[in-house]
Amino acid sequence: MSIRLFFAAFLSIFALNVAAQGRELPDFTDLVDKHGSAVVNVSTTQTVRGNRAFPQFPELDEDDPMFEFFKRFIPRQPGMPRDFQNKSLGSGFIISPDGYILTNAHVVDSADEIAVKLTDKREFKAKVIGTDKRTDVALIKIEANGLPAVKMGDPGKLRVGEWVVAIGSPFGFESSVTAGIVSAKGRALPQENFVPFIQTDVAINPGNSGGPLFNMKGEVVGINSQIYSRTGGYMGVAFAIPIDVAMEVQNQLRTSGRVSRGRIGVVIQELTKELADSFGLAKASGALVNSVEKGGPAEKAGVEAGDVILKFDGKTVSTSSDLPRIVGATKPGSKVSMQVWRKGTTRDLTVTVGEIPEEKATQRGQKRVKPAEAAANRLGLVLSELTPEQKRDLKVANGLLVEDVRTNGSRAELRPGDVILALVHKGSSTEAKSVDQFNKLLSQFDKSATITLLVKRGEQQTYITLKGNGDK
Repeated sequence: MSIRLFFAAFLSIFALNVAAQGRELPDFTDLVDKHGSAVVNVSTTQTVRGNRAFPQFPELDEDDPMFEFFKRFIPRQPGMPRDFQNKSLGSGFIISPDGYILTNAHVVDSADEIAVKLTDKREFKAKVIGTDKRTDVALIKIEANGLPAVKMGDPGKLRVGEWVVAIGSPFGFESSVTAGIVSAKGRALPQENFVPFIQTDVAINPGNSGGPLFNMKGEVVGINSQIYSRTGGYMGVAFAIPIDVAMEVQNQLRTSGRVSRGRIGVVIQELTKELADSFGLAKASGALVNSVEKGGPAEKAGVEAGDVILKFDGKTVSTSSDLPRIVGATKPGSKVSMQVWRKGTTRDLTVTVGEIPEEKATQRGQKRVKPAEAAANRLGLVLSELTPEQKRDLKVANGLLVEDVRTNGSRAELRPGDVILALVHKGSSTEAKSVDQFNKLLSQFDKSATITLLVKRGEQQTYITLKGNGDK
């Protein structure tokens, strides 16, 4: 064969391969045509009380003695109302023809009014059936019948690399379609203990929250919930709540308006290879028990600090992040088996699962200072002192509430709602009693010093170390 004929044959084969690959590229048009009508736009309105006429002053209640002073001597300007409306947009999808809709809890949180807009331009007012902040799932309902509803898929059958599609309202652009692949499964995110997230590279932006993630069969496999971004926009890393987790949550919300979760009363940490070697385990698998709650279900079952929990209710605990999900999904009051590793051997225990108490609002009863109006300390933290009611609810003698974190991400370990209990240095712990006292403590350290804080977050206490930055 001549060289010319050889290259002609090669190019012909190459062209056929390219054409074949082109035919394998996915076509999303049928999926969108069949299922896009079940995706809705969710818009919320929240009335925020604020002294808009006096932006330089903190918000004042009308029964505050200073309110009358400002009213008399610094009157409001016309056209500047004291109250204003805060509006936000999100997405959702219809799960039953009679108007039940799934979305994210953070989409409808604190909303005074919720409006749902369908693809046929009809609009309805929605009511909240229930929300679960721990999984970021909310169930809302509109009064309508005969609506198009999505079909549910099995997230367990998803494969990494599989094509998936998102439909939602990024930045308010309704019925926007984006596509990508499953990047990973079972992702554990910081402080998100009850959701094994699906990671995708689908373009997700503000406004997509609460919208569905479809597989190529047109089945919903997840709820788009979070993005990882340094800019606030799409960076190729998005996270979705598996639909089986969301449906279990909505079942409980629909029947009781709340979600009941199991607990056993242990503090755990990840088991590293070094720790596994020291405990005589062949591999780093399981959840290492740091401490056991006195009088809690685990202590009553015989669990000890230093145990490694290998199985719970017959399910393997591969990593520490598996345990909260497995225990949380267990019905409170159930008696289940638990396998632990202790002193070179396995032991089988039986534990009666307790129940996680409902979350209490840390700001309840407090006149919250708007973060934009409050000054941050040298760590970039806006702090406020706890009210007597908050101290009672949190069961602490003293503490400082983190109102806002103003940094470029270097303080990402802390978040609004955390309560700082103490500052720890060289083994000495100083209780945080007031904002002034805490800031004076900080002033004693060099700006490049590393500072450790004892923080209460929800029902847990943890130590958080903040590395100093000399240019702050």
